[in-house]
Amino acid sequence: MAAWCSAESTKPVFVGIYGAVLGGFAVSALFFLLSSFSSLSAPTLPLPAAAIAGANLSAPTLAQAETMYNRPIWKPPPRRARMPSPRAFRLTRDMVAARARDGVIVVTFGNYAFLDFILTWVRHLTDLGVDNLLVGAMDTKLLRELYFRGVPVFDMGSRMVTEDAGWGSPTFHKMGREKVLLINALLPFGYELLMCDTDMVWLKNPLPYLARYPDADLLTSSDQVIPTVTDDSLENWREVTGAFNIGIFHWRPTEPAKRLAKDWKDLVISDDKLWDQNAFNDLVRKKFGQPVQGDDLVYSYDGKLKLGVLPASIFCSGHTYFVQGMYKQLHLEPYAVHTTFQYAGTEGKRHRLREAMLFFDQPSYYDSPGGFLSFKPNIPKSLLLDGAHTVESHFELVNYQLKQIRTALAVASLLKRTLVMPPLWCRLDRMWFGHPGILEGTMTRQPFLCPLDHVFEVILFMLC
Repeated sequence: MAAWCSAESTKPVFVGIYGAVLGGFAVSALFFLLSSFSSLSAPTLPLPAAAIAGANLSAPTLAQAETMYNRPIWKPPPRRARMPSPRAFRLTRDMVAARARDGVIVVTFGNYAFLDFILTWVRHLTDLGVDNLLVGAMDTKLLRELYFRGVPVFDMGSRMVTEDAGWGSPTFHKMGREKVLLINALLPFGYELLMCDTDMVWLKNPLPYLARYPDADLLTSSDQVIPTVTDDSLENWREVTGAFNIGIFHWRPTEPAKRLAKDWKDLVISDDKLWDQNAFNDLVRKKFGQPVQGDDLVYSYDGKLKLGVLPASIFCSGHTYFVQGMYKQLHLEPYAVHTTFQYAGTEGKRHRLREAMLFFDQPSYYDSPGGFLSFKPNIPKSLLLDGAHTVESHFELVNYQLKQIRTALAVASLLKRTLVMPPLWCRLDRMWFGHPGILEGTMTRQPFLCPLDHVFEVILFMLC
């Protein structure tokens, strides 16, 4: 037999081999496509429980399309995205439903002058894992800024100026009326409402605490400076003498609460010079004093609204937090601090939070071209502790510290550095009315570390 064959005789064999190879490729490709289609159409496997627990609560579910209201907070819109139409920012039930959790929505509002306060307010809440929040914008400049920063915002339609509104000014009273109108707009949606001013910050998630009192129609903070309880229970309403403060209060969408909100609205609209907080206090105390069963709450307003007063030791005012340090002395964890009881307007509020390391400034704030200068004051024991706490001994202590600060300012000026102000000691409290040195019944210690605005006019520093 010949050891080789002619090409002509082998051609059919090669054709058969080529056909088999090509057929194999075709079958493999078909199988791959079918497998891919099958994997794409297969149901999604459930996430592990740990992954679900660690997920951002504000992330939309797989079945939802991401919108500006279910988008995770701080996630900005896509690059080069245009500003949505004004209609998209109208306050609606669907908008609130998209952000609410467990039937609760947390709300603040303001104009562009309070942008840094609002960002601080949102940052504290998101750091605490609270994302069921909305911010009302009183001007279009703030609306745009918050939208592009990824903060859920709605348009209040206030057409407010973008500048700061001084306390007691017509603009200040207009902002108060807008708050009352906003509460009346939100309550009919059927969600619990935690309404906050922008000059406060959250230090601990308040929602579990508020849920401890499900029978309350309204839980309000107060200007109480004398403790009525020593634990984390509600204030003893019988002993509360301070005004109810509307910077922090929690509304439930009950009929008594809605009636109060409506009467409050009618009252502030009838007089554009009426302070909204005074009007609120007048209404709530119309019928006040009948205890609700359990004694934590009191019937108020129309005799049917069940009211509770949040403890000032942990829902702190500017006095119980910055001056008394009441929560420290009672070994409690504070939930919030509201920058009341201070003396330099908005600049003073901002500085109080900075002193407490609670304000979120931009990195540029800490970028001093020449660097910083700090020093440790040297104060004789006799100035701090000896003798009675009088006006004279108070100012001896203060003036001694002022001389050291004056020298430090001179050195900082020569070195072209920024002076970091030292902690200040006071023997006496500062108030806008006469008092015996410290407020009687409070937990103010003598001497005490006092806020900078007890000694300096902080507002003048900010204008330099």
